[in-house]
Amino acid sequence: MIKLMLIDDHAMFRSGLKKMLQDEPDFQVVDEAGDWAEGLAKLRSHEQLDVVLLDINLPARSGFDLLEVIHAEFPALRVIMLSMYSQQQYALRALRAGAHGYVAKDMEASDLIGAVRTVLNGKKYMSAAVTEMLISSLNGSTDDPSEPRKLSIREAQIFELLVRGESLTMIASRLSISVKTVSTYRSRILEKRGVTTNAELIQYAVRNNLID
Repeated sequence: MIKLMLIDDHAMFRSGLKKMLQDEPDFQVVDEAGDWAEGLAKLRSHEQLDVVLLDINLPARSGFDLLEVIHAEFPALRVIMLSMYSQQQYALRALRAGAHGYVAKDMEASDLIGAVRTVLNGKKYMSAAVTEMLISSLNGSTDDPSEPRKLSIREAQIFELLVRGESLTMIASRLSISVKTVSTYRSRILEKRGVTTNAELIQYAVRNNLID
């Protein structure tokens, strides 16, 4: 039996993901968590896990922070990163950080199941859509304006929340940082994306297919 754990802050998404996985007769979702601290505590409580599906954008601390701890404490554990975006920048960042796979949250069931089986066989996994974008990038389209390559991990995290329409106060609460700090990050993001307002930032994201 392949034992899995889900770490994502959206309960409804976790529920759907769990059902999708457990339709496979040899998959068992043994636990789930909604944030960084809960995820780490539950990881430490299990003697045997095979794969963890980890959201990049968690409250307080990012999935990348937890990935670093997982590598240190559970070196044999396979990690598949989840994100609401399929852009190559996020996939590359996840793989460079040591993730074994990367799947966008709008994936088909076959993508997710294929990802789990692939990483358990000791290989890296990316969906066909992400792989195609990476190949296009290598073929000369590295200056694609849709790639927010100049954003730091924290800036990319706040960028995602801003274009989803969250206020500075909501973001500050979600990430456990001050509103002033969020405002500073917002200013950097606007400057790097060449816009001046949240509305323009959302338009930028829509124009470059960074949000649905």
